[in-house]
Order: sequence, then structure tokens, then C-alpha cells
Amino acid sequence: MADTRTGRVTARRLRTRAQLLDAAFTVLAAKGFGHVSIEEICEAAGYTRGAFYSNFAGLDELFFALYAQRADLIAEQVAGALAADGPDLDVAAAVDRVSEVLLLDRDWLLVKTDFLVHAARDPRVAHTLLDHRARLRRAVADRLERARGHTTFPAVLGDAEGAAHAVVAAYDGVTTQLLLDRDVEGARAWLKHLLTALLTG
Repeated sequence: MADTRTGRVTARRLRTRAQLLDAAFTVLAAKGFGHVSIEEICEAAGYTRGAFYSNFAGLDELFFALYAQRADLIAEQVAGALAADGPDLDVAAAVDRVSEVLLLDRDWLLVKTDFLVHAARDPRVAHTLLDHRARLRRAVADRLERARGHTTFPAVLGDAEGAAHAVVAAYDGVTTQLLLDRDVEGARAWLKHLLTALLTG
């Protein structure tokens, strides 16, 4: 009986946390980190400050959790998109798939950029951001490494880690432009061109 009750409480708490994160994503994308209060997030989620503090110590912790949630999702999507070809890597097909999953919505890019600016001013935050970026690069590098011997990559990229750095850098550049011109289709097409050029020479 106690286990069942604990399970219900845990499920409720997980649901509350998820709804707070969803509300925070919407509010932060609209107003920006540093311009949002805990009260605004609670109001958007339909919860009290008590519910907020039972899940997060403050806005910084919530921001970390939100970034980690989205960054981990992207890493998983990229790994899945790159794994679809088996040992051989069909570069053109892989570029199409990666371009689709890497370019999420503009709201995510706004939140991600806020996190980058926050990290630039706080070494503790920077360490977390660097860790998540490294995880994304590893997802790409691991797949490219498995394709070596089956697929030829331009020598200028060096090893698989170098190629992964180039892929992430291309994504960073394209999404910066997307934040300014809001042209999602143009950004997706340009990312495909860049990744094709990078990975095929």
C-alpha cells in the first residue's frame, strides 16, 4: 500500500515538474532569461510557488533542467538520424535527416541563446553548456567513426572528432542567421548545403 502511494506521489511530482518546464520554456522564449519571475512561470503552469520550490531551488536550476532536457533530446535525435544507414553512411540521406532534427523551433533557439549568454558570464554555467555540447559532438563523432573504412570524408576535417566539431559549428552559424531572419526553410536548406560540403568535400 505504501509503495502504491509513493508511486502516485512520484508520478504526480514528475507531471508537475514537466508542466513547470513546459511553461518555463514558453515564458522564457517570449521574454528572455533575466526578465522572467518565478511567479510568472507558476501562473503559466497553474501551480503555486510551493510546487515550484518542491521541484527547483530557483530559476537557475530550472534553466539548467530545461536546457539539459532539450539538449539531450537533440543528441538522441542526431544519434538516431545518423544510425539509420548501418555500417555504410549515405552522406546525402544522413545530411537530410540531421538537418531535419537539428533545426527545431525558433523558441528553442531563443532559449538556447539566452543560456549561451548566461554561460559566457558564469564559469559554472559554461561548464554545463560545454558538457552538453560535447555530448552532441560525441553523438556525431561516434557515428562518423563507425563509418570510417566504409565512407570517405575530406582529409581537411582530420578525425571524426574534427568532423563533428565542423558539423556543430555549421549548425551554430545557420541558427544564428535564423534568429535574425526567421527563415526556417532557408536555414534548413543552407544547413544541408554546408553539411554536404563539409562531409563530402
